[in-house]
Amino acid sequence: MTTAQPLDVQAPSLSPLALLLLGRESDPRSERGVECPGDLPAASDPDLVERARAAKAKLGNKVFVLGHHYQRDEVIEFADVTGDSFKLARDAAARPDAEYIVFCGVHFMAESADILTTEDQQVVLPDLAAGCSMADMATAEQVAECWDVLTEAGIADVTVPVSYMNSSADIKAFTGKHGGTICTSSNAERALNWAFEQGEKILFLPDQHLGRNTAVRDMGMSLDDCVLYNPHKPNGGLTVEELRAAKMILWRGHCSVHGRFSLDSVNDVRERIPGVNVLVHPECRHEVVAAADYVGSTEYIIKTLEAAPAGSKWAIGTELNLVRRLANRFADQGKEIVFLDKTVCFCSTMNRIDLPHLVWALESLADGKVVNRIEVDPEVASFSKLALERMLALP
Repeated sequence: MTTAQPLDVQAPSLSPLALLLLGRESDPRSERGVECPGDLPAASDPDLVERARAAKAKLGNKVFVLGHHYQRDEVIEFADVTGDSFKLARDAAARPDAEYIVFCGVHFMAESADILTTEDQQVVLPDLAAGCSMADMATAEQVAECWDVLTEAGIADVTVPVSYMNSSADIKAFTGKHGGTICTSSNAERALNWAFEQGEKILFLPDQHLGRNTAVRDMGMSLDDCVLYNPHKPNGGLTVEELRAAKMILWRGHCSVHGRFSLDSVNDVRERIPGVNVLVHPECRHEVVAAADYVGSTEYIIKTLEAAPAGSKWAIGTELNLVRRLANRFADQGKEIVFLDKTVCFCSTMNRIDLPHLVWALESLADGKVVNRIEVDPEVASFSKLALERMLALP
């Protein structure tokens, strides 16, 4: 009998991107931030739940905790309200008596909450490294350069920017400044219809899939009406003729979670689970959306499953935390709910908000110390709010 020897494994050197994701480095132009100052409680601390409850109770009505649907269960437990990014920002604005808004989500969501709340309210993000890879795919500099390209092509004056809610405050401000509006995955079609009433073309930022799916699936356009602007190529990788012929100029951005679902995922789950209903988010690729039975926002996914008959089978193409929570919620009704892909895939940045970070943020606030406050520049906030107000006024 031999004794196994421990493996001599060296930790790989980490790339700058990996360090960003781990929260150990910073990039001022990125949605990803830096690690939290101070000492976080250990994840193994058996008193974390009680500490969170005690800190929240001490703060009372001074604090309002928002939990995005993609958050961990341990965090959702302490949320006063749950929802998608825009719903939560509006919920925060509807609570002017709350001195502190603790946003358990990602950076652009906390920015939107800061834009929509009063000056007396302070928005806190428990971990500044909780960013959004999609929002990172469109920087203010890149979008300004794109607008120069459209201007040189002679089409900027007939192009209306429409930006997805999942974008930085800088991009929302650009949209507001250039006569455009914001959209969510629920009202994207209404936003595009409004934009086409204002101009001949749309610059859709930053998620190509939501823009393409809305234009083609919901509004009856063809794929030929859409072109893809790549900010890493000269002139976006497009000719002047292509830009002039297009109705939809789609930014080359995507969600790292929803973008991973494939047509093979759909075909495989149909083979494995006869009679399954495939329900996906419109941030998925066009071929996935075309092959699905149902397509809609996070709120649509939840409501569809609530209304589904007992014993029905569902494969869901969205973030795994939510899918798992829904599967547990409806298990006693005999509803079989599975993740569309075989591979486990959480939103890595959304998952940075864990119980230790939440406890640290709440205890700091209870001690009178505001940490990780998210503040949007007043001019940026003003133009961002203009774009958001246009969305709120959509018919």
